Amino acid sequence: MAKFKLKLPKMGESVAEATITSWLKEIGDTIEIDEPILEIATDKVDSEVPSEVEGVLVERFFNVDDVVQVGGVLAIIETEGDVEEIDNNDDLAEIANDELVQDEAISYVEETVAVAQQAVETPAVLSSENRFYSPLVKNIAKAEGITQKELDSIIGSGKDARVTKNDILQFLENRNSNGVVEPVKVEQKPTQAKTVVEPAKAQTAPLISNGEDEIIEMTRMGKLVSNHMMASLQTSAHVQSFIEADVTNIWNWRKKVKDTFFKREGENLTFTPIFMEAIAKALREYPLMNISVQDDKIIKKKNINLGMAAALPDGNLIVPVIKNADQLNLVGMTKQVNDLANRARINQLKPDEVQGGTYTVTNVGSFGSIMGTPIINQPQVGILALGAIRKVPAVIETPEGDFIGIRYKMFLSHSYDHRVVNGALGGMFVKAVADYLEAWDIKREI
Repeated sequence: MAKFKLKLPKMGESVAEATITSWLKEIGDTIEIDEPILEIATDKVDSEVPSEVEGVLVERFFNVDDVVQVGGVLAIIETEGDVEEIDNNDDLAEIANDELVQDEAISYVEETVAVAQQAVETPAVLSSENRFYSPLVKNIAKAEGITQKELDSIIGSGKDARVTKNDILQFLENRNSNGVVEPVKVEQKPTQAKTVVEPAKAQTAPLISNGEDEIIEMTRMGKLVSNHMMASLQTSAHVQSFIEADVTNIWNWRKKVKDTFFKREGENLTFTPIFMEAIAKALREYPLMNISVQDDKIIKKKNINLGMAAALPDGNLIVPVIKNADQLNLVGMTKQVNDLANRARINQLKPDEVQGGTYTVTNVGSFGSIMGTPIINQPQVGILALGAIRKVPAVIETPEGDFIGIRYKMFLSHSYDHRVVNGALGGMFVKAVADYLEAWDIKREI
């Protein structure tokens, strides 16, 4: 019998670690090739880790909610195949934690270099502007909903009061039922004595409920979305422009060609790819909407990568990205939209497919809303909400005069960052989208 090391696979650029959300197999369970063993979550997407071999799960090295580095050994599968043998459990545990130890060591070295550049006599300052937090600590704080004020209140046991993993875990244990956070006090060794000012206790509003209320813990995804939205509001100066578009030609054209399109391409032709095509054209016409901001610099993006907000079964949202959207024809756009939307609903997206977006589109009309004021998906500077298509009476202008007719119309709601996008640009961009939609060729071939 041989023992196979199940490792956390590489999940795309910029993804260095993942959190275990659930184990799908228990010790002693029989496992088939490609059968999911556990579920993991990164700050980008949730996914499953399948087995590369068949056998029996004999050992697990991490628990639910543990953070694991890419390449870390998750479990051991005993198999009859010809795979790498493992001699003893101590070696396995050391391998499994090796990446985690390296991460802490690298963080410690980076902090030491930064501290060495300061005056030796400078006392430790418990401030978010001058205090170093390792990536591991920041990820735990983000996942647990720890505010910056709470994080700054923790007395670290590392060098120069650096907060370690044990410090932040102890902090979480010390939270009492009234929501009062007590700073963690760590005894300092005489050889490392330093001046540390202990902050006042961080107070949060007590949880008020009666015996009939149901208290629901936010999901991990919900916490991430909440933090991302609050960060966006604190970063960008949100302002909105609205315009109504007559999409009667699109409505009639789609109705005429959708059956033929499905027979030929095997895909449902929805309105979304049609709208995406118009938005990509408008971004090419107004490239200063396809930018991001970093400090006092504007980064003008070369590629037009459209984020497409998709609703998940649990009510949360995820934003898969259509890369190089302006280079796709309508068939290619439809295949991309349908594929990403379908895999988003079953948590099958890859980390690379939910990052790199340069502009985001959200369809609030799918929930019956006629318009909305969406929050910008940082670090982008704009997001467009598509309202519901409604059949309404409208004034129609003709060379023979005006008359009232039935038209299909929708509202486009454009939120943009007023730090870098003025009202003229924001308004002209959404007007360009409406113009492309209204100029749709009813005789267009698919």
